[in-house]
Amino acid sequence: MYHLHFFLTRHEMPHFLWKNVLLFTCLLLITSINSQDYDDSDNAPANPEQDKCIGVFLTYTFTKRTKEYPHVKNASAQAYAFDAVATILNTMSEDLKAWEFFVGFQHDEILVSVRNAVLTNGTDFPVKVGNGTTFSGFPDSDLLNAIETAGDMEQIQRIIKIKGTQFGVKPPGTPMPKTMKLMNSGFKCPEPTKKGGQMYLCCVKDPKMKKKTNTTKFLKRQKADLTIAYDILQAYGNNYLAQVTMDNWHPLGRLDNWNLTWEWKRGEFIYSMRGAYTLKRDSSSCIYSQAASYYTDFDFAPVISCDKNPIIVDLPPEREKDKDIGNLPFCCKNGTLLPKQMNSSLSTAMFQLQVYKMPPDLNRTTLHAPQNWKIKGELNPNYVCGPPVRVEPMEFPDPSGLMSETAAVASWQVGCNITRPKPRQNRCCVSFSAYYNESVIPCNTCACGCSDAVACDPDAQALLLPSEALLIPFRNRTAKAKAWAKLKHRSIPNPLPCGDNCGVSINWHIVSNYRNGWSARITLFNWKQYIFKDWFTAVTLDHDVFIDYQKVYSFNGTILNSTKHTVFMQGLEGLKYLVGIVNATDPTKNPQIPGKQQTVISFTKKKRPNIKLSKGPGFPTKVYFNGEECALPDQLPISNGYSLRSGISRVALAVISAFFIYLGILL
Repeated sequence: MYHLHFFLTRHEMPHFLWKNVLLFTCLLLITSINSQDYDDSDNAPANPEQDKCIGVFLTYTFTKRTKEYPHVKNASAQAYAFDAVATILNTMSEDLKAWEFFVGFQHDEILVSVRNAVLTNGTDFPVKVGNGTTFSGFPDSDLLNAIETAGDMEQIQRIIKIKGTQFGVKPPGTPMPKTMKLMNSGFKCPEPTKKGGQMYLCCVKDPKMKKKTNTTKFLKRQKADLTIAYDILQAYGNNYLAQVTMDNWHPLGRLDNWNLTWEWKRGEFIYSMRGAYTLKRDSSSCIYSQAASYYTDFDFAPVISCDKNPIIVDLPPEREKDKDIGNLPFCCKNGTLLPKQMNSSLSTAMFQLQVYKMPPDLNRTTLHAPQNWKIKGELNPNYVCGPPVRVEPMEFPDPSGLMSETAAVASWQVGCNITRPKPRQNRCCVSFSAYYNESVIPCNTCACGCSDAVACDPDAQALLLPSEALLIPFRNRTAKAKAWAKLKHRSIPNPLPCGDNCGVSINWHIVSNYRNGWSARITLFNWKQYIFKDWFTAVTLDHDVFIDYQKVYSFNGTILNSTKHTVFMQGLEGLKYLVGIVNATDPTKNPQIPGKQQTVISFTKKKRPNIKLSKGPGFPTKVYFNGEECALPDQLPISNGYSLRSGISRVALAVISAFFIYLGILL
């Protein structure tokens, strides 16, 4: 607050001077009020505790909320729009590279927008974050240190403006997160201190972590299941040439017909491409875009894409030598990315693009990578990609053929990791069967999802099946499933259970069990019309089973040293295609026929001679198809108390039992 002491009274001042003093006083008061307006300014009030921190100081401040429609009586279901501010301040003597700030939301929050940061997992808004989420810096992912910036707060601190919806905490309660922390490795964070609508903490360097020496100002390239490099090869005033390189590092990772997308955050557009193309090419989207308002005399007809979120796909092999759109190494594989141990030449993909920029980025050195990267395939693992991280510039062999290397102008790296499918979100499933049980335990109900409007029970347990039912589509199994349930004296639910809805199913059948070993048969069924080229499957087995693994017969089977207790299988020459489902010779009488491949796997009993297969160890703990982890049944086949190989029927067992009971009575 400003205090004025006047040496002249109002009556001693000239009239015009008194008016100027009053005006000056009002201006000072307005300036004072505006400087304290936290909601409308990008300057957060300093927390006195931050002066004691030598590390990274984090705060979260709840600012306001408003009751949203619909207004309901149930307090736990009432929605409130809220605003909050999070800050991250570097108080160290070194830079903080690629910061990641986790906020443990706990009130079913839905984020609508975030300023000065992006979500680390690249999820689009609005997004549910009731279990917490992580923020990363954008457009600048690093926080510099105060010593080398003369304490410039714009370079050592980020203020994150958060807007969203939360549920269930009515006023005067304050809906605060459960916790927060810095996610960068090498830091220790205590539990945050909470005071009313604010929480804060100081994360410090872990003294046990060995300090990594880095001779450049950028981070080293990181490891991930799939890495994507965004390298700028040439930079001009208003455009640049970039190269995108994707490398598959996971032994079970794979992509078929990959679709890659990202989000332009600064109005960029793609002028031309080599090695790939965008699924949508519409010049009208350019003419009515922000770019057209700046490039007024620009011909947008040849422009590849002005979409904010372009979808990019690989070129087919026949365009590999095309001098206009192909002719790049590792391009034009029809979107196939295989594991390196399967085919190293197909484990990398590459394409180039010419990108035009928008104001205020119209100089050579203002360069930004796109954000929110996503990649997916036909029936492949689910990859979650982090934000692009500025790394050391990539070095390329000199195009002239000399021994020198040419460095990129700037480089970013995106790390994508495989995530385990959530329940009912798989894309393949497994059924179990064994020689000692006549029934097949089918794939779980809705293993790969169910429609919201269906005339079946999505929560009912799948009906047991006779073995021949595995060969026909689910919609044609109803009669066989009902007849089998009646034969086995099992109840039939009404409505019937829904199907598994999976494009690929795999049956694991224990074929035999003898004194020196045992064997299982694995059968792949393709219920899609899509043909899987260069397919593979893998099974993870219990340790007691894996140590006695012997051989795979009709497939090429190898042991993966990088993945515990896992057998990797692919087709032999001439059997590398898993064909799609086809119509029967007479479709009016017979159901469709799935594509099918199968093999037998043998095991010895040298190290585990007393293994009890009927107790469950003979069944895999994980099954993969083309890298996707398949849903396993909830049950295992149990022994019926007799062996089908012995030829003793249930009737014979009943007669023998009755005889011994009768004999006991006589005795």
